[in-house]
Amino acid sequence: MGTSDFAVPALQALRDKGYPIVLVVTQPDRPAGRGLELKASPVKKLALELGLPLYQPEKIKTPESVETLVKAQPDVMVVAAYGQILPKSVLEIPKVAALNIHGSILPKYRGAAPIHYAVMAGEKETGVTIMYMNEKMDEGDGLLVKRTPIGPEETTGNVHDRLAVLGAEGLVEALELLRDGKAPRTPQDHAKATFSPSIKREKCLVKWDKSPQEIVNQVRGLSPWPLAETLWREQNLKLYSAKVDAHRAEGKRPGEVLEIKKDGIVVAGGGGAILLKEIQPPGKKKMSAYDFTLGHKDFKPGEILS
Repeated sequence: MGTSDFAVPALQALRDKGYPIVLVVTQPDRPAGRGLELKASPVKKLALELGLPLYQPEKIKTPESVETLVKAQPDVMVVAAYGQILPKSVLEIPKVAALNIHGSILPKYRGAAPIHYAVMAGEKETGVTIMYMNEKMDEGDGLLVKRTPIGPEETTGNVHDRLAVLGAEGLVEALELLRDGKAPRTPQDHAKATFSPSIKREKCLVKWDKSPQEIVNQVRGLSPWPLAETLWREQNLKLYSAKVDAHRAEGKRPGEVLEIKKDGIVVAGGGGAILLKEIQPPGKKKMSAYDFTLGHKDFKPGEILS
């Protein structure tokens, strides 16, 4: 059961290792793009390519959906970025276990956006947890954890892609442990839980009075989606990449443009400066920040980003 790109390596790994996949469950096709044409999920595309049986219920908790899953008679249910909460009636169907591939080292960063929050928090390490599912959000017992460092300039996109592959590797190891009767169950320490809810737009807005490192982590953590944002003369600029800059910013207003150079746009933050490297103006594609200034001759030092 999965929908997004994060789930694709796990499905491919199951097939490559010869596990009989009795059913692939994914979200219905959704409108996307300017034309709002129906678009298949990445998991659906792979399932069709592999010739696997496919099921796309609008709601997984209906009696019809539950009956379809029961008829499949799964030994193990694997869930990765599926997009719907699974009720007890679904979790009780598999004979052996219902497993989830979660993109953090639980109990930290439970919820829908664990990778974003880990990068935004400036974490130096993250990982995937293969966990036994229960009815509560990411509170099930752990089976195994795979860890990976987060580089100082890595974005959520970079970490996401690596964790997707790591999750597939961890899943295969978990299934081997279950097969051999050696799979542990490690209860989570709920007192140490942190949460990572879906990213709301206010989380994307840059507050320039924060420290340069906090702002850079925000830009990294929201790149390449949904992207950090700032305002210039009522234009909404989306920010793809940034780094801490050595430019002195004493006496400057947070958000003030200090310098324009070929590396990008230097902006004052709280107690230091930030170099904006790649941005996206309204209605345009991603571009270097310097190229943006070439097309906007009125964008000069002294401008205020708000």
